[in-house]
Parts: sequence; structure tokens; C-alpha cells
Amino acid sequence: MLWYLLYPLRGTTEAPNLAPDHPFRNWPARYGRYVARHVDTVLLLAVAVAGILLYPFPFLYTTDFTNSASNLPHHVWTNAQPLSTRADLEPDVIMRTVWVHGSYMRALDRDVLLGALQIQNELLGSTKDFNPRRPVPLAAITGLPNGDLTQHERDTFHVINGRTNMSWFYHSPLQYWSGDAQKIFNDKDIIGTVNARKTQSTSVNVTLRHSIVFSGKRFEDRKLVAADALVITLIHLRDSPVGRQWERKTAALAARMADRWTAYPRDGRSMPSQLYEFQFRPISFWDLTMLSLAYFLTFMYFLHSLSKLRAVKSKAGLIVTLVVQIVASVISSFTVCAVFKVDLSKIPQACFPLVVWSMSLENMFRLINAVIVTPSEDSTSSRIGQAFGETFLVSFTSVLQYLLIILGLSRVVLPGVSAFCTFAAIATLFDFFYLSTFFLSVLSVEVRRTELSEALAKSSLRHNRSSSQAPYRKSWTEALLQGKIALSTRIAGLIVTLGFILVAQWHFSQTETLLHTLGKMFRDRAKSETAPLLIDIHQARGPTSWLRLQDHETAREVIHVVKPWAHSYVARVYDPLVFVMKGSNRTPPARERSLSPAVYDFAHHQTVPLIIAIIVVVSLVRLLMNYLLWDEIAGGRSGEYGGEDEQLISIKTVNSGHALDVALMAATPDGRVVSAGLDRMIWVWNVRFLGTSYVVTSPDKSGRDPFPVLAMAIDDSSEWLVLLSSSKIWIWDLKARKWGPVVEVDLRGQKPDALFFSTRKSREARMSIVVIRRNGTMVETWPDLGQSQEYVVCKSPLSCAVPLADRADSNQATSFLTLSRRGCIHKGTTVGDVWLTEEVRLPSDESDIQAVLAVPDYSSYLVARTSSVDLVDFHSSSIIYTFRTEVIRPRTLSFFHSHPRKTQTGAKGLRSFTLVYIKADGGECVIQTYLPSVEGETISFRDDELSLTRGCSWQDASEIRRTVENPGLWASLPSGCVVGIRQKPPKQPLPQPTQPPAPGSLRRRRATPPLRPSDPSDRSDDLYEVWTMTQLEKKGAYATRPLVSDGFGDEYEAQPQDHLMISEPGPIVKVGRGSIAAAFGNTIRIITIGHESFSGGLPDEDRVNRRRRAGGSFRNKAPGHSPAKIPPGSRGF
Repeated sequence: MLWYLLYPLRGTTEAPNLAPDHPFRNWPARYGRYVARHVDTVLLLAVAVAGILLYPFPFLYTTDFTNSASNLPHHVWTNAQPLSTRADLEPDVIMRTVWVHGSYMRALDRDVLLGALQIQNELLGSTKDFNPRRPVPLAAITGLPNGDLTQHERDTFHVINGRTNMSWFYHSPLQYWSGDAQKIFNDKDIIGTVNARKTQSTSVNVTLRHSIVFSGKRFEDRKLVAADALVITLIHLRDSPVGRQWERKTAALAARMADRWTAYPRDGRSMPSQLYEFQFRPISFWDLTMLSLAYFLTFMYFLHSLSKLRAVKSKAGLIVTLVVQIVASVISSFTVCAVFKVDLSKIPQACFPLVVWSMSLENMFRLINAVIVTPSEDSTSSRIGQAFGETFLVSFTSVLQYLLIILGLSRVVLPGVSAFCTFAAIATLFDFFYLSTFFLSVLSVEVRRTELSEALAKSSLRHNRSSSQAPYRKSWTEALLQGKIALSTRIAGLIVTLGFILVAQWHFSQTETLLHTLGKMFRDRAKSETAPLLIDIHQARGPTSWLRLQDHETAREVIHVVKPWAHSYVARVYDPLVFVMKGSNRTPPARERSLSPAVYDFAHHQTVPLIIAIIVVVSLVRLLMNYLLWDEIAGGRSGEYGGEDEQLISIKTVNSGHALDVALMAATPDGRVVSAGLDRMIWVWNVRFLGTSYVVTSPDKSGRDPFPVLAMAIDDSSEWLVLLSSSKIWIWDLKARKWGPVVEVDLRGQKPDALFFSTRKSREARMSIVVIRRNGTMVETWPDLGQSQEYVVCKSPLSCAVPLADRADSNQATSFLTLSRRGCIHKGTTVGDVWLTEEVRLPSDESDIQAVLAVPDYSSYLVARTSSVDLVDFHSSSIIYTFRTEVIRPRTLSFFHSHPRKTQTGAKGLRSFTLVYIKADGGECVIQTYLPSVEGETISFRDDELSLTRGCSWQDASEIRRTVENPGLWASLPSGCVVGIRQKPPKQPLPQPTQPPAPGSLRRRRATPPLRPSDPSDRSDDLYEVWTMTQLEKKGAYATRPLVSDGFGDEYEAQPQDHLMISEPGPIVKVGRGSIAAAFGNTIRIITIGHESFSGGLPDEDRVNRRRRAGGSFRNKAPGHSPAKIPPGSRGF
């Protein structure tokens, strides 16, 4: 709402987007990173605080209204409010009271009780063993007595004998002793009697609670130990003779008993009065309907918002987290209100969680959405810190304006509603506290864990904006539900709370219209005109607060006597006639207890159990965290939890395996790397748990020897490793760690262009392996059956072959594409039990085709040419779009794209698409990114799907082109970034964005500012550095760090002298979504960009690669099927 008020000054209703170094963004971001790195500490702190506030709740509240604990809200509206003086308003009853004081908080002394009994008998007549039930009907009494009533006449008018305009009844603490002075005199345990008979009822079934017969009470151990005043109350109707007798005698009594008592007022007559309305209104069917509707709409909004969070797989966990946070906020607020004596019993209990829920949803979804739009390649702590920093200002401002509005309203509404406002303000603070500790910790754990981390990387950049074409306009209701209108995200909770406060205010003023109630709130608050505390006698509690202390059970009982058919009654309440025993010491102690008595009882009796309970709960939560994050702890990934200077680029070094250079590598998505070296050793490295790495074969081990190894590949399930030698196919079971079947294969002296697992199903065989020879033939083998089948693919020698696992059709077995040296393209598919191959006829010239790359998510592939790239549909062989590029160095093209984004119609769209290649004439790495023309939309992959995706076409997409000089050995990662290893140049160049040549109808969205690298290390023994380009969908972020540096403190870091001398690094292989493994002689460097879980499925990308020259690239292949090749000119090892 604040941003709407500032609209005339700012010109926009959107919250300001602060610079990253602004204190209100930088400090929260640092806090968010701290929480993500110290989840255990912050979460346990939040649990401890919640335990401290939740444990006292049952001890501070009660449902019997007879002890020192606060009154727990029920399903009723209760209130005792003064009414404006109106001549036409006739009260239902008249209430008169006499307060009897002794010394301060000594009203239960025997002499004070006896004196009070004397005063009571003077006003009402003898009340010993009071039993007013009389069989004589009122009709037998003739006339209306004006003098003193006899005991028989007085009892006859009692309401128990029939309700008339002359009825009356009373309650007094002296009824504990039946009004008998002898019983009071003989009672040796007056305090015990008072506590034992606190549930005693009068003749009209009004319970003699301590709250109505005493004022200024003191409790210990939930028992009354002292009272400041005895309260004798007379309630009578308009024409009651008893009321007139009381009024007449009080004036004489003040003068007659002046020797023992001091009366206030002195004459006993001039006592002002005030109209009060006492309510006990059970929650009505209309109230239930409105509350149910409010909860239903809030819940539906929650489910709708939750359904749009495709990045959250554990939605049940999110619901549990939300419920826990709301329960903790509500109960914590109840506890604080009980401590500071805020009476919440006036409002039905079903109303309290609603206001907290509505506010929690805003902040929670705002934070989740902010995490989702952060770059997936960043670490968990960076993402959490960035998201919390971006949302802190809006969340904090919302909380602040909420508090100011709520506390401002609490000054003008009725006391019962004011207490509710206080609760709402306290609950808002607790909700923000738990959001910043408990929820932020849980969210960081979920982001770090596999389920959410993998999905976040695939989620849309603007998940809260559905894909739509520009001409398409949604209705206001649709936009509201989808969160496109600020009403649904920034002020919804405030509107819910303000609406409820207004309804509650009107509920307590049902004699007025809603508009009149609203105007009255800001015009003149209903004033409490009852006399204030009598300063000179230091009353512990004044008449006004005593009236408002009356609980709803007392109101219900009195209403049942006065107006049995109603839920409220109006009483004219006279200020009490106060009698103070002469000689009493009315000086209060120097320091009164300021908190609720139940708090001191709790501290006295429950401190030790509370400490034990907190220790047990914290320990259980710690054990649960150890269970949930066992892999994080076992993996030794302390960098996520500690270390203030966490790096975007992290490096691990494996240097204790091979004796000679690593020549081939393959990898699995769960973090295992297979390496084969010139020392004839094959290692399986577990990147997550390096202590569990093992040797498959070595010269020292007897048994099978698969060398020379020409290629290797791993299946999609990360279960089988296939090694291809010159005449055999060797199978290794990665899970069981044992050899599988061996199949003879005749390569005919040809090197393989592709080695991959086929997804063809067979009842007899577990796997099918396809080898594509360079001479244009292919062999499919079934190792379990020992069978092979040979096919002719192309009559010309091949230069490239890639598998294509069609994700759009799960029933289709793995296909493949080949490119011959003369430029013809063939594709192979299975029909039944046989392979069919056919030549692809493209409409354009084939002479300049360099390579083909599979795009399995969209059943298509890329055809790389000299200065363009064709996107081709696999089934129809039609060109979907042609990308204009710089002159591409042969066999350097790579690509990656965002996770396919499905619309409600089932069509798939793209959030981004990036081509990466080496420029032929200059050697720079060109990163060419295509984005939707309107931020938040998608690119329709095919033109015929435009109407279904409601996105933009390739022709309308925006292009951003960046270059990196001296890229060295590089790879494009599925997480959406490019990483490379290069020798440090003498002088670090600045990567400059370049304007693309006029690419047809493509238009540039915005200029890209210069990207500055970080300062490189000056160490002479460190010749290499790692560079990365991230956030390609935004402004782009460029960073470097030395490959070997003592200052970074990475695990398993090797010094330069620990590995063999090398001329160039390689081979390189992708591991997971954000990591690469690069060989440096006999060592392997694991380079991770941001956070990597090593457990998500790897999209159809190459899991293997071969050594390339400096300036070459890692070429994308289909997932897990392409072979790792030996260096050019070598015949294996």
C-alpha cells in the first residue's frame, strides 16, 4: 500500500529495485547467505525460540475462568462496552456496587470481611443463609413499598420468584460463608475457603467467580492469595423497591459508619452512571459461513499459487512447513499476549489463524518466487542470499506498514477489537521472524536437496507469469489469481485483516449500520466515562477495568437471568460506593508485578521441564537434519554451510590414482567419473565421496584386460559401463562392481564414430549396444545373447555420428544421425526388430555442413554450417529456423537450452536457447543467446505451436551475443553457463559484447554492458585459470579464478608439482548439471559452477569427450551415448 501512496512522487506502484550494494539489500543478502551456510544453527535457534514460546501456552491459558491464567477464546463474541448516552435507550437492568477495602491487598482479612458483611446487611437486610425462594406470588403484595422492606418482602421481589420490573438479585464474596458472621469468625483458613468455593453458584445460578466478587486479585500457583477489594453487586430492574432502598440507604450509611469507614464519595449519593452493553453472542450461521468462505478462498489461493510452483516437487513438505510456521506464529503470539495481559477472549478463536495465514502466504510465495528466478548455476547460499536481499525491502515494508495501520486502528476501535489488533501486530512480527529463520532454513535445505535443486534448474525464469501472446489479454480475475495484480501479492493480507477488523467492530455495534460504525471509529471513539482510579486510596484495579474483566461465562449466566431469549443486555452501571476501613495502610509496595501471575507460576514450577523439553526437541530436530542431510555431511561439503567467502567456481583435485596421463573419461549424472589412463588403469571416481573410489582394472590385477580402449560410454541409468577395444566390447557393472559379458566385435580397422546404448527393449536381453564405424556401417550387439547385427548407414566415410533419444516419444527407441565427409545426412530409426536408415534431403546446400547435434527434448537436431545453424525437425526433415552466426570453426558448435516449458495445451516452449562456438578468424568463444521478445514469455519451438504456447516465434526472438577471448578448453553446461580452462594471458582482456550482424528479422533487446573479469592471480607457477560466463538470460556475469591457488582452500587441492608436465589439458567431460571433470596429465580436476547436487538426471548431453587442442571446444552429444575417443593419431593404449 505504501507504494500506491507514493505513486504521485515515484510514478509507479512497483517496489524499488535496489542496487546490490544498497544496505537494505546487501545486509539481508549477507544474512540469507549466512542462513544457507549455517542451516543447522539457524534452524535449531528457530526451533528453540518456538519451543520456549509454545511450551508455556497450556499453562498460561485456561478454560474455566477461575484462576490466574488468561481466558482462552471460544466460539463466541463477548464484550462489555460503554454506550453513548441516549435518552431513548432504556437499560434492561441497573447495576450498583459497593467496594470494601482494608489495607492494600488485605481485603480477605477477617475484620474486613466482617465489616463488609455489616455493610451488606445494612443495605439489603439480613443475608444470613440467604434463600429468597418464596411460595407467595407477587400478586399477594399490594402497593409498592417505599420504606424499608421486610425480609419477606425483599425475598418476594427476588428474580427467582418470577421476573418482573421489580426483580432483583445480588452476588457477594460473603456468600462463600452464607452471609454468616459466625462462620467467618470461625474460619481458620479464609484463603482456602475462597479457593475451594470459587465455583459456588448463587440461587440464580450465577457462579461466584473471583473475577466478579473481588477486585485487584493476586494469584500464586493458580490460587488466589490476596485481594484488594470485596465487591458487593446489586442488579435490579427499573421499578425494583430493593434498588430504591439501596440508593436511599447508601447516603445514610456513609454518614452513620463514618467512625469506622471512609466513604467515597463522602455523601454516598453523587455517583455518576454509564450505560454498558454486555454481550455473549455465539458465533452465528452467517459468521460460520463467512469464516468458512474466507478460509476456503485463502486455501484455494494457496493451492493455486502452489500449483504454479513447478520448481517445488515436495509440495506436501511446503504445506507442512506453512502449517508449522502459522501454528508457531499464532501460539507464540498467544503466549506473548498472555504474558502482558492482553485479553483475547472477546473474539472467536477461529478468526486468529486467518490473519496470520493471509500474511504468511504473501511473504512465503514472494521468497520462493525470488529463489526460482535466481540463476540455477549459483550456489544454494548465493541463491538464498540474493532472493532474500531482493525481497527484504518489500517484505519488511509490508510488515512495517501493517504494524502502523493495525496499531493505529487499535487506538480507535473497541477494546475487544483493540486486543485483536495487538495480537495481529505481534503475530506479524513472529511470522516475519519465523520466515527469516525457520522457513528460510527449510527452503535452503530443500534447494540444496536433490528434488528441489534439480527442478529449480529446470523451472521457468518467470514462473508467475504464464506464457501468453502480446495481443492476448486475460481477465482481471485471471490476473488476480495468477498474481499479476499487486492486490494478490502485496496487500492481500492487509485487506483481509482490515476487513475483519471492520466486521468485528460492527459485530460489537450491531445496533448501528456498518457505515455508521466505520464513521464512528474515526470520529469519536466510545469513551469510557467511568470514574478513574481513586488516587488517594491507590486502588489496585479501577471499576472500568473490573467490568471489562468479566468473562463471557459470567455474561452468559447474567443474560440468562435478565433476558433469557437474548445474547446481550444493556445495564446502567453506577460507579461504586467505596468504603475504606479507617486505619488501613493503602500504600502499595514499591514494586508491583507487571506480568500475568501465571507467568510467575510457570517460571517457578516449569523452568526445569521447559529446559529439558527444549533440549529434547532440539536434539530430535538435529537428528532429523542429520538424516535428511546425511549425504551433504558425508560428502564433506562444508563450503555450503561455512565459509563467508564462498566462491562461484569451486575446484576439487583427484591426484592419487593414475601414474601416467589420463586419456579417456566418461561420467554419470550422480557424480561418478570413469577414467582410463596410459598406465593401463581404469578408475571409477565418486566425486561426492572420494573415499569410495575404486580401480576397475590395472596391470597389477590379474583378470580381464580391456586395453587398448578406443571408446567408452555409460547407459542412462548409470548402471553399465561399456569399454570398446579393437576387437571386443567389455561390460562393467557399476553397481555390483563386477564384469559383465564380453562380446566380440569386428571394427575392420576403423575407429568408432559413436558408441552408445540403445533403448530397444527385449525380453531376453538387458541391453543393446550400438557401434557406428567411420566407414559408414553400424553394428548392434546384444551382450546377454552374444548376438550382433550389422547395417549399412552411408556409402561414404563418416565425419560425425550422434544418437538421439526422442523424449517427445517415450515409445521410440534411440535413433541416430550421421554426417558423411561429402555432407550428406542420414538418420536411423527402428521399426520392429530392424534398423531403417534414410538420407535427409535438406532444401539448402549440403556442401558447407560441418556437424550435426541432437536436440532430443524437441525431436529435432542442429545442422552446423560455415556461418549459420539450421534447426531441423527430426521426423519431417524440415528446417524450423536458421540462426545466423559468425564464421564457425569446424566441430566447435555446442548448445544448451532452458528446460522445456509445457503449457496447459501440452505444447512446449523455451525460455532461452544458446549457441556456443569458436569464431574461425579470431578464435574467440561466441555465446549467442535467444530470448523471448517480451520478458516472461516463451519462444514457440515450432511456428505451428504459436497459438498453443502463446509465445513469440524465432523470428521475433531477441538475440544477445557475447564473446570471450582465449577460451582454451571449454564446455557448455546444462545448468545454463559456459566454463573453460585456459592459460593465463600476459594481460587479461575484457570480454566485449558485440553487435550481431543484421540477422534477418531478429532484433536486439538491449545493449549488453562490458563484462569485467575478476583479477587473476599473479603466481608464476600457476599457468592456468578457470573462467565462466553465467546468467546468460540476464545481463551476464563473467568470473575467473586460478586453477591452483592456496587462497581458495578447496578440498583435495594439488600443487603444480603434484601432476605430470602437460602441454595442454584434456580430455574434459560433463558431470551432473553444473560441473566438469578435466584431466591434467595424471590428475583430474572437478570444476563446479555454483551448487551441484550430483543426483539429478543429466539431459541428453555428452557424458564423454576426447582431448582437444587449446581453443577447441567440448562438442555436445546426446546423453550418455557418445564414445570417449583417443587423441588423434593414436591407436589406443
